[in-house]
Amino acid sequence: MKSKLLGDISVGNFLRDYWQKKPLLVRGALPGFQGLLTREDLINLACHDDAQSRLITRKKGKWGVRHGPFTSRVFSRMPAKDWTLLVQDINHFLPSARELLLKFNFIPHARLDDLMVSYAPEEGSVGPHFDSYDVFLLQGMGRRNWQISAQQDKRLVTDAPLKILREFRPEQEWMLEPGDMLYLPPNYAHHGVAKGHCMTYSIGFRAPTYQELVIQFLVYLQDHTEVEGIYHDPNLDFQSHPGRISPDMLQQVEAVLSKISWGSTDIERFLGIYLTEPKHHVFFTPPSNPVTQQEFAYQVKEGKLQLNLKSRMLCRGKNIFLNGDAYTAGAAACRLLGKLADHLALPMVEELDDEALALLYPWYLYGYVEIVKVPADVA
Repeated sequence: MKSKLLGDISVGNFLRDYWQKKPLLVRGALPGFQGLLTREDLINLACHDDAQSRLITRKKGKWGVRHGPFTSRVFSRMPAKDWTLLVQDINHFLPSARELLLKFNFIPHARLDDLMVSYAPEEGSVGPHFDSYDVFLLQGMGRRNWQISAQQDKRLVTDAPLKILREFRPEQEWMLEPGDMLYLPPNYAHHGVAKGHCMTYSIGFRAPTYQELVIQFLVYLQDHTEVEGIYHDPNLDFQSHPGRISPDMLQQVEAVLSKISWGSTDIERFLGIYLTEPKHHVFFTPPSNPVTQQEFAYQVKEGKLQLNLKSRMLCRGKNIFLNGDAYTAGAAACRLLGKLADHLALPMVEELDDEALALLYPWYLYGYVEIVKVPADVA
């Protein structure tokens, strides 16, 4: 299988030889690509309350970071060089961003984090740094010079508001033009500098630490474990040292804790819930004039059903996970919902399974899925 994004390299070869192993430069990954939005569009997003944005500045060698939302006046006062605007989760706002991310579906959705877009004037940068996740850096408008290094020295500049490498020793260097793309595996040092006004699209893939996974799994167990009884000691002996924990207390608690167990079913359920949990700033808006379930079913068959841009959906077997909730369904419903999870949308549906409808309609009322009318000339 080949993906035009990867040039002459097949998906199989990319996953075998490059993914999480070494960088890959692809010239003309998206020929003619100039981006999905303008500088003004990005600035407008950065002024929204529900957008996660940062403004990175460098003045006389000192770095600064400001967090949005901003006002338009902030940008009217910015200098002609040496600053960068970053806006996260662009895929939550632009349908075209979703379409772009679907080009990367050779990587499982469970690994996808977001699409971040950066704008920078001349010499704009966020400094030499490294990330703990995989990232594809797709050049939109303008040009950006990239230097990268496999260096093991990860020492950071002290007292800086960003994780800037103290010593950066570039080993390779390229100038990226619109449509060019650079893939970087985790912990690969890199430094991108704008050459004139430019916008870069960063497709990032999440990589939770094992510590985070363990902590969140313990939280999951806390919410899904019930242990009956209370601590008791009817045969309590006199203790000459009341400040000590007695062996009997220790043994009783140890016996209770040893009964707590979990299996692959628990891990599967936890992972689906954890991976689809919306970010803390994400909220869903129910439809202002919801249709009836009967009308909803008709529109699903006649139109197009798609996930809300902010929704995250995964499936495994008979289990469906959507926005941090777990559901179970039969084979027919799972086949249909599996297509929704894979493609983030469904075309016209001739037969809508009753069980699938019983799940989809509440999701529609929550704002998790949407109906998009198909124009008559393409229906």
